[in-house]
Amino acid sequence: MDTIFALATAQGRAGVAVIRISGPQSKAVAQKLCGSLPEARRATTRRLHDEDGLVLDHALVLVFDAPASFTGEDVVEFHLHGSIAVVAAVLRELGKSQARMAEPGEFTRRALENNKMDLAQVEGLGDLIEAETEAQRKQALRTVSGELGARIERWRSQLIRAASLIEVTIDFADEEVPVDVTPEVQDLLTCVTDDISDQLKGFAAAERIRTGFEVAIVGPPNAGKSTLLNALARRDAAITSATAGTTRDVIEVRMDLEGLPVTLLDTAGLREAVDDIEAEGISRAVARANASDLRIFLMEPDDTLEVDVQEGDVVRAPKADSRTDEALAVSGLTGQGVDTLVAEVTASLLDRSQNAGLATHERHRAAMTAALTTLKSVWSLIGAGPDRYDIAAEELRVAIRSLEAVVGRVDVENLLDEIFSSFCLGK
Repeated sequence: MDTIFALATAQGRAGVAVIRISGPQSKAVAQKLCGSLPEARRATTRRLHDEDGLVLDHALVLVFDAPASFTGEDVVEFHLHGSIAVVAAVLRELGKSQARMAEPGEFTRRALENNKMDLAQVEGLGDLIEAETEAQRKQALRTVSGELGARIERWRSQLIRAASLIEVTIDFADEEVPVDVTPEVQDLLTCVTDDISDQLKGFAAAERIRTGFEVAIVGPPNAGKSTLLNALARRDAAITSATAGTTRDVIEVRMDLEGLPVTLLDTAGLREAVDDIEAEGISRAVARANASDLRIFLMEPDDTLEVDVQEGDVVRAPKADSRTDEALAVSGLTGQGVDTLVAEVTASLLDRSQNAGLATHERHRAAMTAALTTLKSVWSLIGAGPDRYDIAAEELRVAIRSLEAVVGRVDVENLLDEIFSSFCLGK
């Protein structure tokens, strides 16, 4: 492979910047800049020089011998002073060597190709880099640590065992097999199908933790929806006015509720539209509200809206600051009832997130669903008797290949460019 290099930390001014070099010539390339290298995994400082001998920077130098590195290749890292000029000078000098600038995600791709990570771990690493909340960080770390890959490997081993038992029966069809293997095969299939089913049930929550929950504020015009959104966001995200119908489009505000990523939606007031623009705004409001994970209704007890209250939704009477009745109400203007409202919404979303599974991407869900569907077919074939065992064994191999695709063993080459294109150059 080529020797590659890139800035592994963020662009811009910083206290420290890290430049990573990986590949068969990484040590030779690094030596041209810093002279002698330290022993592997022992950091030391060196002066970096250009080809004319001028000092570029004083850097901390780290060496990782293959295969004990992130990429599985020889790796050298320069920890520089993080000025834009220093980084540019070192990158410019490296560009004169036999190494080339890395492509987006190329370091991680080499880690995959050198069996340092599986494909699910690669996706988890991408999620970890993008994580904005504590829940996203924890979920991504579970994937990076290999929990999903380990689960897939366990299922794979159990299915291989089941297939081998069936094939033994086929191979000795003309002889008396001393033990009926059907009960063990059925036990293995039950274990795998139940576990996959449980993981698929937790997919929706896991995906929402990764991408964010949506909570829509719904109600008639002038119910204080925009004022409540501003109170929750702690800034003037939406225009507020005593004039009905001010909000015409869906306004989104990103929040962190006890580690969960949440997008709050301020929607148009639901009523009979007075013009085409308001009608379009109401249509969008209804669509987004129905598609949201949870809705906050600001409405009087006798109000009738186009959006129905669903289980888990939060209902409040509006304008608590001006009410004299005993209704459970909230006021974005004064903050009355806002803390209780936030606590209720947070508790509801936390409860949903407790069931999050290990599968976090649609690709994982699709592969696991395909495997589960195939295994249900295997159940039917096993029940039909030994005459169908040869088909059952082939179907088991199909299920195994579906699961192997999750961790990148088969049928994923067309996905790699898309996955790694989202990574920064230093990864």
